[in-house]
Amino acid sequence: MANKKRALITGITGQDGSYLAEFLLAQGYEVIGMIRRSSTVNFERIKHIQDDVTLTTGDLLDEVSIINLLRESRPAEVYNLAAQSFVQTSWGQPVFTGETTALGVTRMLDAIRIVDPDIRFYQASSSEMFGKVVEVPQRETTPFYPRSPYGVAKVYGHWITVNYRESYGMHASSGILFNHESPRRGLEFVTRKITNAVARIKLGLDNELRLGNLEAQRDWGFAGDYVKAMWLMLQQDQPDDFVVSTGQTQSVRRFCELAFGHVDLDYSKYVVLDERFMRPAEVDLLVGDSTKARTTLGWEPETSFEKLVTMMVEADLALLKGQR
Repeated sequence: MANKKRALITGITGQDGSYLAEFLLAQGYEVIGMIRRSSTVNFERIKHIQDDVTLTTGDLLDEVSIINLLRESRPAEVYNLAAQSFVQTSWGQPVFTGETTALGVTRMLDAIRIVDPDIRFYQASSSEMFGKVVEVPQRETTPFYPRSPYGVAKVYGHWITVNYRESYGMHASSGILFNHESPRRGLEFVTRKITNAVARIKLGLDNELRLGNLEAQRDWGFAGDYVKAMWLMLQQDQPDDFVVSTGQTQSVRRFCELAFGHVDLDYSKYVVLDERFMRPAEVDLLVGDSTKARTTLGWEPETSFEKLVTMMVEADLALLKGQR
């Protein structure tokens, strides 16, 4: 057991954390998940692997708790996936978003510097950093122009990672991940909101779906494919930043067409436009150029957009049928 590589994942109960934990376990890692000591932690996404991982408490708002956790667990790799990760929420909680999504990264990096600067660090950066895009497609060199408190906080997290890498020689890398979805996506995200509604409408539990901007375009991939890129970054000799994306965009309307079409329904009969779901400042065309990740890491997205949508619809149908 002693020779097993050990990895610490913050945000292990989230979509990406659960897929990454699965992936690392399959690679033979010992996996430690950091969770906050709160009564609302939801273990739903990791319940099938809960016996295989070690869960320990720590908080990105408290550097001392992180230092103690690192000293006790001694990981070789740290994947920082914890954040206030919902763009819409960041408008209502801008300060909290900054505390976790921006300063939380600094606390983790500083704790690593103090405990063991040889620990390899992965920061979950985001395509939301590009926001009001300066060029299409976006690559590692594209200037950031965030359009939400979440995007702004992610830019801080990204640059502080670069800063610690250059100042202290730490193996700290950032993955600039474009939208990635799965059956484990939270219901507050538009993709899961759509597939859940499709399942509910198909099963006669609902009769409409309220959405905002149907023309919004996103570069959507499968979370299970994207976590492999995170791991690959920490296996490189040199740390660096990488865009992870499919390089193709789809509209919310197209997502609706495919999702409803999969259960033989016409989306236009059920989708209702609702002003409440329009963002104060919408981002422009987010589409990533992941050439660097493909050439340097040898990474490729493996799941097509169509397969992703049908996978999510099928999972929501199964979930709702199981609850009846």
